[in-house]
Formats: sequence, C-alpha cells, structure tokens
Amino acid sequence: MRFPSPLIDGRLVRRYKRFLADVTLADGTLVTAHCANPGAMLGLNAEGFRVLLSPSTNPARKLGFSWELVEAELPGGPQWVGINTARPNALVAEAFREGKLAPLAGYETLRPEVAYGKASRVDFLASGGGLPPCHVEVKNCHLMRQAGLAEFPDCKAARSARHMEELAGVVTAGGRSMLIVVIQMRADAFDVARDIDPAFDRALRAALAAGVEAYAYTCAVGPEGVAIDAPVPILTPGASAPPARTSG
Repeated sequence: MRFPSPLIDGRLVRRYKRFLADVTLADGTLVTAHCANPGAMLGLNAEGFRVLLSPSTNPARKLGFSWELVEAELPGGPQWVGINTARPNALVAEAFREGKLAPLAGYETLRPEVAYGKASRVDFLASGGGLPPCHVEVKNCHLMRQAGLAEFPDCKAARSARHMEELAGVVTAGGRSMLIVVIQMRADAFDVARDIDPAFDRALRAALAAGVEAYAYTCAVGPEGVAIDAPVPILTPGASAPPARTSG
C-alpha cells in the first residue's frame, strides 16, 4: 500500500486524549493530527520522535493530518513503525489480491465486515474456490519490548478477547476461522503480551485449542508506504506454523 501523497515530516510533541497528537513540522509549525490508535502505544509516543503525517484531502475534516509512522527507538535499534490501526485490514485485502497470504490460497473473494456470532462483525469472510467459508479476524501489532519480538496487545483488549471466543464458536459449529496479526514493523516472532492482558491470552489459547488458526505477518514499512512482507512464528502454544511465503 503506497501512500497516495508524500508524507509530512515532523517531531512528536505529545500524544493525548488517545486520538490526538501535537506535532512540530519541519518549518516549525505546530499542528494537531488525528491518531487512529486506541492503544497505549508503549515505546512509540516519546517526545521528540520523528513522525510522518498524511495530509487530508477532505476540506470538511476538522484535523488536516493523520499520524501514520513513527521512527521509534526500539530494542534492537530504531525503525519505522506504522501506528495507524485503520491500515491493517486494507493491507490484508491487498495481500490477498496479490496472492501473498498462503493460509487463504484458493479463495476467490474476501468480503469485509460480515455479521456473525452474538453481536460481532468479522473483519473478512473468505469464500469461493470450492473451499469452506473462512472467518478472518485481523489484529494490528506495534509493541516491541524485546529485540525481534512483536507483542499484542499493548493495553487491555476485552473486545479482542471476545473476538477470539467468537472465532472459536465458528470452529465448534463446524466452520473455519483464523486470526491474522499484522505487525507494522520488522520482527522475528510474535507472542501475546500476557502480562498486559492475561484475559486475552486465555481467550487466544482457548481459541487455538478449539481449532482456530493463527498467523502473524511482518510489514515492510517506510515513508513511501506499508505492505505485508513475511510470515513469522507465533510463540503462543498451539498456534499454527508460519505458512510458506507465496507470490502473486
């Protein structure tokens, strides 16, 4: 996914009220940008970090910029990290169209926002190709506390835990379901941040035991764009082995 227009360079002043960030642009102008990220953003919101903003083309929008990337000082060294949690679903859809998601090989369509379970909407429903429908839940990941290890969540994630229970219900009823974790940075492996949210850890383990598949993909992240890159192992017991990388 390439950004439609060049990103705007700046330095983070502060992130506050969850969805707002004050940024000093290269010319010294102070702007307030939309931060599409409800999480704690641990290690990503330090004052002075270099950030990149996407300009809005909607004149009716209150905020003229969205925070897209941060050059964070992570364990193992600095790197660009995508913080916009609205991006992963689009990244999965793009990778599916390009044939880069081996777990979904053979499916013909990926329909977004399909109602299921008690009161949920699954991110995607894969269908076609003579295969049984597959419910696909996508989670964004941008937490790294140990070099090379990406973790989710970075705060309490009760809604995500409920999603795991709903996915397990699909399998119990005879269907297929999977979790795809989109890691918007480089990493060597993925695991649950169980010290941050033990309830999500329990929900994921129960889902895996029920037969829910789980896969994690790193992303190539830079000022020009973000794209799903390569599968990495999930360290949580019971998780699926990383699929072979495919090309479209």
